[in-house]
Amino acid sequence: MILACQNISKSFGTDQILNDISFHINEREKAAIIGINGAGKSTLFKIIMGQLQADSGEVIFAKGSSVGYLAQHQDLSTENSIYDEIMTVKKDVIELDNSIRRLEENMKTVTGRELEQMLSTYTRLTHEFELKNGYAYKSEVVGILKGLGFVEADFNKPVTALSGGQKTRIALGKLLLSTPDLILLDEPTNHLDMESIAWLETYLLNYNGAVVVIAHDRYFLDKVVSKVVEIENTKAICFEGNYSAFAEKKAQQRDAMLKHYLNQQKEIKRQEEVITKLRSFNREKSIKRAESREKMLDKIERVDKPVMEQSHMSIRLEPHIISGNDVLTIKDLSKSYDALKLFDHLNFEIKRGERVSIIGNNGTGKTTILKIINQLVSYDSGEIKLGAKVKIGYYDQEHQVLSSEKTLFDELQDTYPHMDNTKIRNILAAFLFTNDDVFKRIKDISGGERGRVSLAKLMLSEANFLILDEPTNHLDITSKEILENALVNYTGTVLYVSHDRYFINKTATRILDLTNKNLINYIGNYDYYLEKKPVMEMTASSAHHNTSFKAEASTSESNLTETKMDWKLQKEEQAKLRKKQNELKRTEEEIQKLETRNEEIDTLLVQEDVFTNVSKLLELNKEKKTIEERLEELLLLWEELADA
Repeated sequence: MILACQNISKSFGTDQILNDISFHINEREKAAIIGINGAGKSTLFKIIMGQLQADSGEVIFAKGSSVGYLAQHQDLSTENSIYDEIMTVKKDVIELDNSIRRLEENMKTVTGRELEQMLSTYTRLTHEFELKNGYAYKSEVVGILKGLGFVEADFNKPVTALSGGQKTRIALGKLLLSTPDLILLDEPTNHLDMESIAWLETYLLNYNGAVVVIAHDRYFLDKVVSKVVEIENTKAICFEGNYSAFAEKKAQQRDAMLKHYLNQQKEIKRQEEVITKLRSFNREKSIKRAESREKMLDKIERVDKPVMEQSHMSIRLEPHIISGNDVLTIKDLSKSYDALKLFDHLNFEIKRGERVSIIGNNGTGKTTILKIINQLVSYDSGEIKLGAKVKIGYYDQEHQVLSSEKTLFDELQDTYPHMDNTKIRNILAAFLFTNDDVFKRIKDISGGERGRVSLAKLMLSEANFLILDEPTNHLDITSKEILENALVNYTGTVLYVSHDRYFINKTATRILDLTNKNLINYIGNYDYYLEKKPVMEMTASSAHHNTSFKAEASTSESNLTETKMDWKLQKEEQAKLRKKQNELKRTEEEIQKLETRNEEIDTLLVQEDVFTNVSKLLELNKEKKTIEERLEELLLLWEELADA
């Protein structure tokens, strides 16, 4: 065991944040601390690191162990370059290397006993140098920097010129290079692109020490951790396994708790009815028995009703009108900023009902594409065409669609003047803004809260084409899952940019990978993308750099490349899936229609003018039998289609 937290409690004023938190971390174990925003995760890390004093409890480290901590926000104040700053971690190795070089020079000019002493020192120093991986420390530093998304051209940039996110990456690099026995990471994936996150996953999995991480990236948690500590309602519960295993166990646990609660409530109600009945007999014995039961009822330890996850935030997205089948068509789209060319001759189409995710490294132009479609940014060349009856709802990660000086209440009222005060308050309450919160100004609330306001406006827009830029940023895991369900059940069309791979995996029906200034198309979710990526990229790299997947798909069948064949197969698979989905929907509609008619017949059969009329009775019974037989067939068909 390398870390033990025993009975940690912490309050701020009258607000209890942590209450009797206990868990332990074993050597080399990879664990996650999860919970909704404000649950106390970062507070717990600060208590572990001694930056905050707990009200009670203790933190115990293994004797002689070293601990490294990455906070969410870093403020590196140094004049060093990126490379020199991260090299400060290897100061002892560099000094050792310099000492060895000096000894080598000095040994050339001495003999005898002095030479023997120098050779002995040289042997000791080179052995220590080897133990500290001295012969590979430069390549180790370069590997860390590249893994975290820096290219060699960045190495000489001064740290002072970097953004907050880039400084956090430098701090993460320094922490990883220092190789402590225990690493605490608070949201390490926030400022990393997908490739860097994948690199970090592999690095942490192979890391020789223990890792405890706070993260909302569920895909990352699935890959890295084998233990989950959930903080909920000030308490902590430990689960063995990754995030998906935790989610499954948590759902089972919640269902069991709810079942236990409902059964207890049922028994309490039954006992109360018996007590009332016994008292109503108004006899001495019956009253005594009632009193005895009351005493037993008072001794029962009441189970609290479990808080259901859906009570945190409520989102329902529904288009007001249905768009045409062709929602968006983009041809030969190009965009540059001075000498920087983001993309060239992009071609793609989006059909009604699709949920398309644009992915790619930071700086490739994903957000720019969304802004161009929304006419917020101009483009150099190309054509953008929206389909018939398309109404766009736009979610901007920078929340520029919000007026910073307005209150939350005014923001909604001014956008939707037909809504009365009660409805506006109800909508804001659904997004966790209650009481005087609704009169806060946009500029005075956090990024996560602004995100919730933007989602509230989006829900009210009744748009049939949602364009979302990083919609899960600043949302806790529960809120992300609620948004996922809303999008999956949304009957309109969605185009979005996200780095949240778990979110993409749950919601995307198609992925557009913006790489090498062009788009590669994958008809499937994120797992499908990972499976097909090596083959698709290999084929795409051999094609002309100006050829988009749309142009490839339209060439003659005799000239189809492997990529185009794959595209064609994907289209066929999607067409089959849509056919099955449509058949499933038709089957459900027919089942509902027949069940409604069946109920109507049942109502008619008990009417006197019907059951006294033999011919009418026979006719209805015959129809009911036919319906029952057809329902049996449809239910079997529904099961087959649902399984498929």
